[in-house]
Amino acid sequence: MVRDVNLYVTVPNLFRCPISLDVMKSPVSLCTGVTYDRTSIQRWLDSGNNTCPATMQVLNSKEFVPNRTLQRLIQIWSDSVQTQNDLRVDSAAHSVVTEEEVEVLVKEMRAQKEKVDHLSKFICFAKESEENCEFLAKFDGFVEMLVGFLDGDKDIDFLERVVRVFAMILNKVGDYKALRLLILKQNNGGSHDCLSSLLLVLKQGRSVNSRVGVIKIIEAITLDAESKQMLSEKEGFLLELVKLISLEKDPSLIEASLSCLTAISMSKRVKIKLINLKIIAELRKLLTGGQNASVSIIEKALKLLEMVASFREGRAEFCNDAACVEAVMNKVLKVSSEATEHAVMILWSACYLFRDRVAKDAVVKSNGLTKILLLMQSNCSPGVRQMSGDLLKIFRVNSKSDYCLSSYETKTTHIMPF
Repeated sequence: MVRDVNLYVTVPNLFRCPISLDVMKSPVSLCTGVTYDRTSIQRWLDSGNNTCPATMQVLNSKEFVPNRTLQRLIQIWSDSVQTQNDLRVDSAAHSVVTEEEVEVLVKEMRAQKEKVDHLSKFICFAKESEENCEFLAKFDGFVEMLVGFLDGDKDIDFLERVVRVFAMILNKVGDYKALRLLILKQNNGGSHDCLSSLLLVLKQGRSVNSRVGVIKIIEAITLDAESKQMLSEKEGFLLELVKLISLEKDPSLIEASLSCLTAISMSKRVKIKLINLKIIAELRKLLTGGQNASVSIIEKALKLLEMVASFREGRAEFCNDAACVEAVMNKVLKVSSEATEHAVMILWSACYLFRDRVAKDAVVKSNGLTKILLLMQSNCSPGVRQMSGDLLKIFRVNSKSDYCLSSYETKTTHIMPF
């Protein structure tokens, strides 16, 4: 059993790694069908073993594949445990909190910091209505108090609750410019500034909601080039966001991370950092993830890829990844009109504007010519139609492509609008 504060939880045996007996963080399956935590089985194989630890069968292959179904089940269970603990603390904090009590609680917290039960009462109060959220956001000194709590060496449970309150009232704060100055002025380069605390929750937070809350706070204060640069230069911040777009993560985390990365990736310097963090490969995995990625995730992934591939280094990385080019081509006309527009812009830039041979070959290989023809005859935007026409001009140069096009045009009699 796992002890969480005063709550004892029984861990299902299915969620334990057969080697470490701990809850698996990244479950992977061997060819024998047995699932282990990635770190544990990798250590076993690196030690020279060629058998399955649980069955002792000789392995035909030492390759393993992510068990994403089990990963999601573990995440759901973990969130459920956290929710139960939150409810336990919240219920102890009274079911009804008045505005007068809030005023008293704020005074007490200013005098006695790090009181988790007080934060739980604020959460209960904010849950009751949008008006209560606005009351907290406009309460004199409340936001400043929350920021002050972030600026220090705090327990992760305390920080998660601070972030949870912050996220609940964020839409009611209104003046994000003042919030940006408030949070970033605390960033004095030390180990315990606001950004360090937010990064700690992003890395170690037990609740998906608190980690998403951190990302929303960060995105809210990225209002200008200076703040975006400061955030991107925070050691470990970009790396953590890139890690969170893995298909093994919760969809809400993936979507929030993609939005935040898009918001801060305006400058060439940030884009180069993302390229060095292998963002192209991670986006390709999202685009080839089958049913695991939602429409919204695909749209955001393509939008970010369009931004990253808009400069020389990013474009070179994209064009040299033929599988990524094919993945982008495969999203045309298959996801949504927005996804199609982003995909066409990416392909137009690589194939028409910069005439990259590898990218053009990958488009042809993925039956791109047919799709471009279909797109030309669909109900797409004028901009997409223009770019599609430019792409056709490029591919008509090749005589073989000309033959394929004329053959297709002869046989085509009616195209359904997209």
